[in-house]
Formats: sequence, structure tokens, C-alpha cells
Amino acid sequence: MSGRLISARLAPLARHIISNTPRRPFSFVSHNIPAGGLLRSDAGLRLIKRRPWPVGSYALHNVPAVRNISFARVIPKLVTKFATAGAAAGGAVLAGATYIQYQAGQAGGYALDLFHKAKDGASGIAIEAFGTATGVFDQIGRGWDKKREELDKVEYPEWLQRLMARDASSGSGEGSNRGPNPEPPKQSGAAVAAAGVTTGAAFGYGSQEEDEDKAEGEKIARDEQMMMLTKKMIEIRSLLQTVGQSDSLTLPSIVVIGSQSSGKSSVLEAIVGHEFLPKGSNMVTRRPIELTLVNSPDAHAEYGEFPALGLGKITDFSQIQRTLTDLNLAVPAKECVTDDPIQLRIYSPNVPDLSLIDLPGYIQVTGRDQPLELKQKIAELCEKYIKPPNVILAISAADVDLANSTALRASRKVDPRGERTIGVITKMDLVDPERGASLLSDKKYALRLGYVGVVCRVPSTTSGPKLFNRGSGNITAAIAKNENAYFSSHAEFGPDSRLNVGTKNLRKTLMHVLEQTMAASLKTTSEAISRELAEATYEYKVQYNERPISAESYLAESLDAFKHSFRGFSEQFGRQQVRELLKHELDQQVLNLLAQRYWNRPFEDLSVPLPEVDPLSSLMKADPEGENSIWQIKLDNSSAALTKLGVGRIATSVVADALQAHIDHLISTSRFSAHPFARQAITEASTSILKDLSYDISDELEICIKPYKYRIEVEDHEWAKGRENVMNALREELKVCEAAVKKMEEQMGGRKKVRDVMAFIDRVRSGHVVLEGDGIGGAGGFSAALLQKGREAVFLRDRVDVLKMRLLAVKSKQCMNKKNKYHCPEVFLDAVADKLTTTADLFLDAELLSKFYYIFPRELDARLGRSLSQNEVERFAREDPKIRRHLEVVRRKDLLEHVLKEMQSLRQLEAREKRYSVRRDEGKERRKGGWSLF
Repeated sequence: MSGRLISARLAPLARHIISNTPRRPFSFVSHNIPAGGLLRSDAGLRLIKRRPWPVGSYALHNVPAVRNISFARVIPKLVTKFATAGAAAGGAVLAGATYIQYQAGQAGGYALDLFHKAKDGASGIAIEAFGTATGVFDQIGRGWDKKREELDKVEYPEWLQRLMARDASSGSGEGSNRGPNPEPPKQSGAAVAAAGVTTGAAFGYGSQEEDEDKAEGEKIARDEQMMMLTKKMIEIRSLLQTVGQSDSLTLPSIVVIGSQSSGKSSVLEAIVGHEFLPKGSNMVTRRPIELTLVNSPDAHAEYGEFPALGLGKITDFSQIQRTLTDLNLAVPAKECVTDDPIQLRIYSPNVPDLSLIDLPGYIQVTGRDQPLELKQKIAELCEKYIKPPNVILAISAADVDLANSTALRASRKVDPRGERTIGVITKMDLVDPERGASLLSDKKYALRLGYVGVVCRVPSTTSGPKLFNRGSGNITAAIAKNENAYFSSHAEFGPDSRLNVGTKNLRKTLMHVLEQTMAASLKTTSEAISRELAEATYEYKVQYNERPISAESYLAESLDAFKHSFRGFSEQFGRQQVRELLKHELDQQVLNLLAQRYWNRPFEDLSVPLPEVDPLSSLMKADPEGENSIWQIKLDNSSAALTKLGVGRIATSVVADALQAHIDHLISTSRFSAHPFARQAITEASTSILKDLSYDISDELEICIKPYKYRIEVEDHEWAKGRENVMNALREELKVCEAAVKKMEEQMGGRKKVRDVMAFIDRVRSGHVVLEGDGIGGAGGFSAALLQKGREAVFLRDRVDVLKMRLLAVKSKQCMNKKNKYHCPEVFLDAVADKLTTTADLFLDAELLSKFYYIFPRELDARLGRSLSQNEVERFAREDPKIRRHLEVVRRKDLLEHVLKEMQSLRQLEAREKRYSVRRDEGKERRKGGWSLF
């Protein structure tokens, strides 16, 4: 129940009680009585003397009700505050608190009855209490023992019983164990009056402390809220940096500028607490370093990250220093500086949430090994970054006059009023304290955000210039010790000077300024993000028809499409296709054997050939089965050569090559054709599988065809089939030879010329023309090259004649019977090749094809699915320019939506804070009238 409501209900009751009480003159004695620190004794007496209480009123009646108060919240705090007071004061507080709490919860009738019973004693005790302050406390002290027995009979509310029990357990109270009593509490008039006086003072005192605690809590909450706002804004900045941002979409950062050797690096390292920036005698910082500090209280270790490099968490700050040095020195010497930033994030429980940008230092004179335009390029680079809304951290050395400060001169160009510039004076220990104090309080070059003096240099443990110094050791304590030792030893920097000195104060200043800047840029940043989101949404709708896509979904769709096409190929490429491949290959092997043993008439030179003992033209009339017949030997050797040719290896290689060729074709017709990484992964997957399978399958296939190496039986239907196949093979071979002859005629300049060359070669080989030196220098009016072509033409002519002759032989009735296999070696060898093909295709279909079709899709899932990292998936998707642009639009749109939602929540938080601030100020205005009970 609120105090306003209680005071409204108690006032009529008090007037009724006093009106029925016998009137007698009041007497007051002025004593210095402490009243809880709120009601001053002299002020209260002056008020009583000038305006005594009117008849029919009560003390509570004249107390203005300023604000609401809940007894359930106030009384526990009061009991705790008064537990260590005297027994009399504590008893009075408990009695009054019990009375008010009970009255607040009971009906009006019971309250009226209680006031009637207590009215006589209340007036007397109140007069005596105000008669002498000392008597009041003495009387209360003497009466406490007497009233304690009566108070023991009172039934306290449950919440007060728990409170008193807890207080008694801590040794600061007593009488907490009370037995249950169903009767209403009984109090004397003295207890009521004392409770009224003491409770009023107690409530006034409790209200003041509550206001102070509340104000302190509000300040802490406000600071935490601003820190949360800054952290959120820095997170938003980091998100936007991952996909890029336009010039209109800018988030404030703190830009660090200063001339070389002014102490820029030392200031940043003092803020971070580690030496991590590149150092050297020459110009080392050649690229902007976008440094994001993230306060991570739960982090077990301090570490840094380079988001663009993907190096992971780096806990060794010397490694960060080496990486920054390498990235800066990678800039060519002819350029010296570039605007390509290096993004670095440092996570630590010891750093504040800040967004800093370190820039190359200004130079005054260009070195001989540096480009002439270097000074201008550095100035343009710094000017690009110090534009609004960024905060400028102008670094100046104490031993350099501010009038000559390059950083202040540059900041004046873009911030003439000095509203967003923080001056940092380094090397304060190099000048006299008076000189340093005058720099920090300078009015001639005044900055609204003021100056901060620091001594960031840490005494070096080694001598000589070094590129990497202290490793990963934290330097915060050393810097703080040095600064405290210096500033505390000079009165010019004492508390009364109100000068801002020390790295710790610099941190606080940076946090405060960045918080204010972030808060001020909420509206403009939200509007810029809304515009960017509208553009991204429009492009997403118009160009991509709002089709959602991600790197993972694109990879999954591409992989599914490829596996679907592979499944179609596996259904079409089976045993029949394998048989055709093997039969064609073995037909070629049969033709090669026939050419080597029956048809070939090669000649290495143009000498007269030896006469043939058994010409092929005599085969149809010869007796092949005769003793020592050459034709029987030739056929047996040819069939043995065919079966011992390594059919297992040849057949496996032919099928594996065919499978690999089909896989390459599928890749070229799929989405993966535009992705070198995926194309290589698929090719390697199929190659490795086929290689592993072929090694064992080829040996097993050789075992399967081993019986044909010793004895081959051909059935009639196999002979007939072989006869038909070999006629087709001879016809194909004849076509190939005739085509080669025509091509030769075209190359040699016509048929007539070819015939003349061939006629000359025939006369030489027949012995009619004697040719010396084998025609190396030419002969018969023909060049050596033309004679060589003529020899090839003669060979092709003879091959055509043989093929025509053997084709007629195979068509003859003699070759219709398998008993005449020696007269028809082409048919027999083709029948053998067909038997080998049947065995091989059956085995390869069961072993090679089935296993490959089973393993290959699963290998694709392993290589292009589970084993790929997120970066590899992103790299795969971005290999296609169209998909890369689509992904960028979708990602940018989603990110901007997320960022805009975060910004809107921050703006709502800021609006609530403003409304609360207005109400808080109004409440302070209302409370300026003085103290009150409620």
C-alpha cells in the first residue's frame, strides 16, 4: 500500500481522535535532538512556535505526500539500518512499523476502534516526548523492558517475522521467535505515539538513503547501457566490414593521427596493454590498421584475430606484431603507403570496447629512398579517415610546441571548432611540470574534448633498436606504475589541478567520447542502413526474383544435379557397353596379329626383296595339317599370343578409361565446369577409385581367362558369329586403308604423281633400276621426302590388295566350316576374341562397374560435403561470378536486415532512456520543497 493512500486514510482518524481528547496547553522545550539526520531540531521548533498544530489535526496530516512508497520495500531496509541502534530506538521502530503495517492491511472499522482505545495514552506520551528529547529516549528505554512482554504477545505479520528471525540469526536483533496468536495486536497509546514520531524520522532517513542508492544505481545502469550501446555498435561495424559498405554508411571510430616518433604506437599499446604494433627506424606503418578492441570478461586468455586472413586466434602478441610488420612491408617501396586497411580484432578482459584506426605518421621531409609524393599521399590518406563522424585522436609530443603540431594542424582543417578532437600529449616526463601543465590547460588551441597527458614509454630491458621487443608480456602495470610515480610527484598534476593525465583516464575519455558519438550517430546510421537495405532488396527482387541462395545450398544443389546425371549414365553404361568396348579393342588386337603374321610386307629400304616361300595367296590351296605346316604354326602362335596378351589388364584399362572419360564429360556439362576446385576434386575421386579397383580386378580377370591359354574349343555358332564379325572388321580396315591412300594422294600433289613415284619404287624393288644410297639424296627426279611418301603409298596399296583377297576368302564356302580354321585364321582368332570378351565383360560388370557405381557417389559426398570447411564451401561458391554476385546480394540484404533490427532496438533503448531522464528530472523538481515522510 502506498504512503499517499495511508496518509489520506490516517488523517481523518487522527483529527477525530484529537477532537475527542481533552484540550490542554502544549509545552515545548527546545533541545538539540537528532532526528535521524533529516528533521533538524531548530527548524522543527521554529515551525512549531510560529505555527502550532491546529485543533483537530495530527502530525501526519501536515506532511506533504511527495511520492509513492511501498512499505514492503521500505520496512526491511529500515529494520536493517536500525538493528545496531539502541534498544529503545529499535523497539520504537519495530512497534511503529508493526502498527502501520497491520493498520494498512486491516479494515477501517478495526483501525477506528484501536485509535479510540489508544487516544488517552497517545496524547500524554506525545507531549512528554516533545517536552524533552532526553526524557523521550530515557522513557522509551525504561519502558522497553516493560513493553517487551506486551510486544511478545503481538502477532507480527509473516514477512516481519521472517525479517526479525534473519536479523536475530545475525546477532543484530532479538525476540524473533514468536508463537502464533490469533488475536489482533494490542498496543498502548505510548507505543503508538512513539511509533508515529520515530517512524516519521525513520521514513525520512530511509527515503534519503534510498534516493542516494537509487541515483547511484541509475548512474551505474546508465554507464552499462552506454557500454552496451558501444559494444553493439562496434559489433555492427564489424559485421558491415565483412561484406563492405558504401561511403554513405559510416560508423564512427577513433582515428589516431600524429607525426612520426610522436608516440602513436606507444599510446595504442598502452591502451591495449601489449606491444603488438610494428616498430623500426624506417617508415613501418604503410597501411591503415583498423583495430577493434572487444571487452570479453569471460575470456580465458587475450588473443587477436585477422578476419581477412583466417589465421584463427593468436595468443602470442609478438606473432601479431610480426604479421602486421609483414603486411605493411608487403607494400611496394615505390608506393610506400596504401589505403587498403588491415583489420585486427583483440579480445581481452583488460581492454575497453573501442574502435580505433591507426594511420601512417606524418612526415616533414621525404627520404632519398621514398617517392617524392609520399608526404602528400600520407596527408590525403589521413584526411580521408578523419572526416565526420570519426573522432580524431591527435597525438603530439610534449617537447614540441602545439603551434607546430602536425596532428592539430590536420584536425583543424576538418574540425575547426575542435568538437570531435581529443588532444593527447605524450612524453610528459621530457618537459618541466609547469610546461606540461600549461600544455594540458592550453586555451590558445582549445579543444572541447580537452587534452590528456600520458607517459606511455616503458623502460626498455635491452639496448639497441629491435623490431620485436617484449613478446606477449602485459605492459599495463609497468605503464601505470611509471605514470603514477611521475604525476604524483608533481603538485602541478594533483587532484586540485583538474588536469586529465594518465593512460587510465585516457581510456575513460575515449570510452566516453566514443559512447557519445555512437549514440549521436544512431539516427543517421539507421537511415543510411535503411537506404542500403532498400537498394539491396530491390536488386534481390529484380535481378534474382527473390530466390534465396547460400553457399551450402548451391553446393548441395550442384552436387545433387551431378549425382543425378551420374545415375543416368550408370543406367545407360552397363554390360552391353562394356562388351562393345572390349570387342572393339580385341578386334584391333586380332588385326594386329594378322598383319604381323600374315599380311605385312614391310620394307625398310628399296633393295630387292627375297622371294616368299609360302605366299598368302597359296593359303586356300595349301595343306595346313601337313607335317611341319607353316600355316598351323602361325595360327597356334597367333591364338597363344592373343590369350597371353594380358587381356585382364587391357580390358580393365579400357573400361576404366571409358568411365573416366564419361565422368569428365559429366563434369564439363554440369555446374562444376566453372569450378576448378570441385572439378579437380571429382576427377581425383574417380581416378583414385578406378586405380584402386583396377589393380586387383585385372589380376582376378587374368585368372578367369587362364583356361583359354592352353586349349580353345569353338562351337559352330561361335564360328558363324566370328565369321560375320571378322568380315565387318576387314571391311572397316579396308576403308581405313583406302582413306589413308586418298589422303596420301592429296599430300603428294595428286594421283598421277603418286602413281609415278610408286612405279619408280616398284622398278627399283624388282631390280630394273639400280638405286645407290637408298635414295637419301633423291633419285629418278624425286626428292628424298617424296620417295619416303611413295614407300608408304606402296605399303598401303599392298595392304589394300591383301585385305580384298582375305575378305573374298572369308566369304568363300571354305570358311563356313570350323574345321578349316587354318585356312581361315581371321575367323578363328575372332571367335577366340569373342570368348575372351564374354568372360571379361561378365567379370568387369560384376566387379568394376557395380563397385564404382556404389563407391563414387559416396566419395563425392565425402570430398565435396562433410570434409569441406566453411571457407572452402564459400570459395567453391564464389568461383562462379554469377553465383558470387547473387550470394553477395543475399548476404548483404540479410546482414542489413539484422543490423537494422539491432539499430532499431538501440534507438528504442535510447528513447526510453530519454523519457526516463525527463521523468527523473521532474521528480527532482518536485522533491526540492523539503523532506517528507512519503
